[in-house]
Amino acid sequence: MKDSTLANGRVMRPPARALLQVRARLESVPYDVLALPFRFAAAWIFWSSAQVKLINWDRAVRQFAEDFQVPLLPPDIAASMTLVIELGCAIMLALGLFTRLAVVLLLGMTLVIQVFVFPEAWPTHLQWFALMFPLLCHGAGRFSVDHFLWRRFGERKVPDG
Repeated sequence: MKDSTLANGRVMRPPARALLQVRARLESVPYDVLALPFRFAAAWIFWSSAQVKLINWDRAVRQFAEDFQVPLLPPDIAASMTLVIELGCAIMLALGLFTRLAVVLLLGMTLVIQVFVFPEAWPTHLQWFALMFPLLCHGAGRFSVDHFLWRRFGERKVPDG
């Protein structure tokens, strides 16, 4: 097996060459593929939370009254808003439909949770942010309803005049 020579004249051994090939392949994974697990993982987090509320709605409202105590909102309204956001945004993320809007809503809700409900849970909330931030910046990717909508309606040229 022939060793490769680097630009600086050093010889690259087969293990180093293999590592560089692995790195190059990993770095060539397109964002469209990476966006899928980002979307599905974030959707699962909030979908699961909504399901817990639906299993015992009275308990969920009681938690908002006793434990969560979101300022300015009565417990039943806070619980209802949370449920709608969690369910709706989870579905939107899974489909890749209005992804950036869903992420903004979920990040806003996460911020409220962080500040008013569970300030000690910042490591978890930081993970949620890290999971959703690429979706906010780059969108849902090619495998999404958003991509279809942008191709269908977003790229039309405006006539001059």
